[in-house]
Amino acid sequence: MPSQSFMFPELFKSILIRNIEIRNRIVSTGHDTTIPTDGTVNDALIAYHKARAKGGVGLIVAQVTGVHESARYTNHVLMGTDDDCIQGFRKLAETVQKEGAKLFVQLFHPGREMTESLDGTAPIAWAPSVSPSERFHVIPRAITEEMIQEILDGYGKVAKRLEKAGVDGVEIVASHGYLPAQFLNPTVNRREDKWGGSEENRIRFLREAIGKARAATSSKFIVGLRISGDEQYEDGFSKSGTLDTIKHVSSDIDYVSLVDGTSATLGGSVHIVPPMYYEPGYVAPFSARLKEIIDIPVIVTGRINQPHEAEKILKNNAADMCGMTRAMICDPLMPVKAKNGNFDEIRACIGCNQACIGHFHKGHAISCIQYPETGRELEFTNKPKVQKPLKVVVVGGGPGGMKAASVASDRGHQVSLYEADSQLGGQARLAQLLPNRSEFGGIITNLSRELETSGAKINTGVSLNAAKIKQLKPDVVILATGAKPLWPENLSNDGEGQVCDAWQVLKGEVNVGSSVLIHDWKGDWIGMGVAEHLAQNGCKVRLAVNGLFAGESLQSYVRDSNAARLHDLGVKIIPYVRLYGRDEDSVYLQHTVHGAAIIEEEVDTLVLAQGHTPENRLEAELHDDIEKVICIGDCQMPRTCEEAVLEGLRAAYNLA
Repeated sequence: MPSQSFMFPELFKSILIRNIEIRNRIVSTGHDTTIPTDGTVNDALIAYHKARAKGGVGLIVAQVTGVHESARYTNHVLMGTDDDCIQGFRKLAETVQKEGAKLFVQLFHPGREMTESLDGTAPIAWAPSVSPSERFHVIPRAITEEMIQEILDGYGKVAKRLEKAGVDGVEIVASHGYLPAQFLNPTVNRREDKWGGSEENRIRFLREAIGKARAATSSKFIVGLRISGDEQYEDGFSKSGTLDTIKHVSSDIDYVSLVDGTSATLGGSVHIVPPMYYEPGYVAPFSARLKEIIDIPVIVTGRINQPHEAEKILKNNAADMCGMTRAMICDPLMPVKAKNGNFDEIRACIGCNQACIGHFHKGHAISCIQYPETGRELEFTNKPKVQKPLKVVVVGGGPGGMKAASVASDRGHQVSLYEADSQLGGQARLAQLLPNRSEFGGIITNLSRELETSGAKINTGVSLNAAKIKQLKPDVVILATGAKPLWPENLSNDGEGQVCDAWQVLKGEVNVGSSVLIHDWKGDWIGMGVAEHLAQNGCKVRLAVNGLFAGESLQSYVRDSNAARLHDLGVKIIPYVRLYGRDEDSVYLQHTVHGAAIIEEEVDTLVLAQGHTPENRLEAELHDDIEKVICIGDCQMPRTCEEAVLEGLRAAYNLA
């Protein structure tokens, strides 16, 4: 097969940013990892970026680094405010550069976008004016002249430290509604002094931040800019304003990194890490407009997950480089696989947001549901080959079973996987049937490919009981038998009024009628997804949730996107309720706090999304005869695809 570097000539062409040559056009853009623990670079963060540098990325932009003590918007933000940061950044730079990549670091102040308390008390949030931030419900303090100067000085001081550490450049973060963007936006910046009012005054803070970084460093040091082209909300900074701003500062910077969205609103924040509902490369039309008016390199990001998507953008001259961050969270080796012609081996990101930005929002190190080695590089640095292969039987071909079988086989064990259905995939086959979630099926494609190339023996359409497993005489049995829908004991489909579960709806096994009530106990993708599916098909849908709001357990950008679509479809959301019962045409609910009865009438079908119960009977049946039986995923306890794949990895990794 010819090298993909010939198939993707633009993607693998080197580029100069000022005096720095970057080996290709692939960028790991700045993104919080939640890996730092004390505000400085640690070994885990170095290992994380090393994996991507070794995988062939051209440029790594390390995550936001605070330029002032008031920039601590999370407990795990990197800080550059004293010389103690230099040693860690030096080690990171040396590691990344040794692997052939270049390293820039983001210079950051959140302004009013303070996302969490640092010690249980709310920190002071600064903004150009007393302009409330809707998303985090922060009413900031108007920034003083003294504080403005302190923060601006910080841009220069931190840039100087980073150059001393051997970093190749810095990136001023004026994107996503953070402090420089707040100065630019006239709806946020209502000052009447030299920092507000006219366009020239509103640009002043950004211009001086760039100037401070430039003045504190040498002529060979890169200073770039990250900015949102469209903040994606009504009072957001306009596209024309963004273009004008970039034109005004383009002579002072070395490149522009273009994104969309803002931290200030729920709708705008979705674009910080856009989920699978958005088209690949959807920011590129705006970056193409920007390319027409400036002559410095433009980086664009926004759901660019595959090499062919990036190649198309570059070929159309819509950008000079492409941010492919989640693509490399999912597969750190994506660049080198593409360059070497191993396109089928690329593990494509599916935009689920569950373990990357989802982990960040929960304060955990980012990872990937398909590749849990991400964020755990120190734990899973290598998968050592075994000296004494074991005979391993994996029962169940869902994501967890596939991961366990492929990793165990890669390590040299004799592995056979058995799946009762004719196809692999487990519950992921149902998940991909929901509106706007077909891309979730990519996890089946990706893990199936890993399984096939591992050499494990795959047996589909084969149902194993305990007796058959014992006849195989395995050394180890890994049970990945999953779960089935949970039905409350007081409900059945034998009485008055139709009752079914979400699986039956997705499989097309029931006629639900024209009016449906879904009771969603779990608050995950199932309730919201089935509601959208049925509403799209003309049903009157009520979604009753045993929680504060629909999709409570989902990553916020996924949930909020779903909520917007359900609103468009007229789905009624009923929060704070538990299911009590039903009769011929009514469903009886109970308020979970008040205890009052709630009756929903004229319901043709009650759809249950109550969670699942494990299919784990084989564990007890094999206990006395098989020395080692390991349960993973839902058959251990029903959770999500992420836990199943991680447990499959750990089970196989620890086999000896």
